[in-house]
Amino acid sequence: MKKLIVSLLKEKKFFEIKNQLNELNVVEISDVINQFEVPEIVIMIFRLLKKDKAADVFSYLDSDHQEIIIHASTDIETRELFDELYFDDIVDIIEEMPFDIVKKILKNTDKKDRHLINQLLKYPDNSAGSIMTTEYVDLRKNMKVSEAIEEIRKTGKDKENIYTCYVTNESGKLEGVLLLRELIAKKDSTLVSDIMSTNFISANTNDDQEIVADLFKKYDLIVMPVVDHENKLLGIITVDDVLEVVDQEITEDFHKIAGITSPTDDSYLKTNIFTMAKQRIGWLAVLMISDTISGNIIQGYESVLARSIILTAFIPMLMSTGGNVGSQSSTVVIRALALGEISPKNAFKVLKKEFSIGIIVSIVLALLNFLRLIMIEKINIPVAFTVSITLVFTIIISKIVGALLPLLAKIVKADPAVMATPLITTISDAVTLVIYFSFATTILKL
Repeated sequence: MKKLIVSLLKEKKFFEIKNQLNELNVVEISDVINQFEVPEIVIMIFRLLKKDKAADVFSYLDSDHQEIIIHASTDIETRELFDELYFDDIVDIIEEMPFDIVKKILKNTDKKDRHLINQLLKYPDNSAGSIMTTEYVDLRKNMKVSEAIEEIRKTGKDKENIYTCYVTNESGKLEGVLLLRELIAKKDSTLVSDIMSTNFISANTNDDQEIVADLFKKYDLIVMPVVDHENKLLGIITVDDVLEVVDQEITEDFHKIAGITSPTDDSYLKTNIFTMAKQRIGWLAVLMISDTISGNIIQGYESVLARSIILTAFIPMLMSTGGNVGSQSSTVVIRALALGEISPKNAFKVLKKEFSIGIIVSIVLALLNFLRLIMIEKINIPVAFTVSITLVFTIIISKIVGALLPLLAKIVKADPAVMATPLITTISDAVTLVIYFSFATTILKL
């Protein structure tokens, strides 16, 4: 598509470009625009869109392209564009923009909208309040079904979600929830109070967004009301916002598992190399220094290695297996903790399970390794047995360490993901070497 548009631009066939864009949905159009870096081309393509489609496309553009368009827009164009956007999208855009762009956006919103935007911006980062929208359908319990439907007809066009309606009293307190399908299935004279549900799930404005995402998953929700400490309805969170939260949390956990600190929201190619180096160097430095422990252990057993140099050949395999086994256990436990499947109080059951798995895995791998050493590598039986029995203990201990560290992190209220691959590998390496050389000196009489 990009090549086609470039070709049409060179030939100045703007009407043809407009027709091509109209055949795409808003996400596909935003993907096309995001591929262009030249501001003049970005602006030209965006201005070829129909007004009712432009706002939807704009919300899917990356922040750099949004900034280009706002810079080039007049005050009237900016006002018209942001009048079509939902409040949660406006807040997301403002949070990504430099001060001069934010100033331009706020200048071109009316007083009421500006107040709501500022209110949303004041909520803590990653809280329910920061990701909610104020565009919801608000009904009264003394309304008849016919009145409620008429209210939805009048106000629904500007709401982000009309399928779930909220019933509040005169002071704004949330009293019930009502689905649109229930409304249209009832007689016009039926009162809203007779069909609304008072059993609903809500979030507080200060609740962490990860807690909100868990509630969405647990109760299979597509929208959730957000209230303050007085149970006043302030907004709603929709499932598309939750999907973004899940994406953020998964990305953050992946970075922490890899030992990368302070991950950014920017894409890989747009992140400054010095920023990326700063994120990575901290853990790498810690691990490099901690690896001196392994070096000191090996130095302490130089005499053993000198008498049986063949033992050196199996150190990498043993250390690698220990690290891999520990990483497997930690990954599974971290996921279970994140999903709420386990908690620190289940520590004994978790350790028992990982210990049992460790026994099965270690015996199978040790037997395979023993047969490989004596049949393929032609290693003598005492050395093969020493390596294989080390493998058994290494796997079992690494399994336990991999499961235990995330649980300990949860107990001390640290992020379990931090206790993942890097730290576990370091501990596992040291333990593996101690076990290996202890068996070597005992079995081989070195």
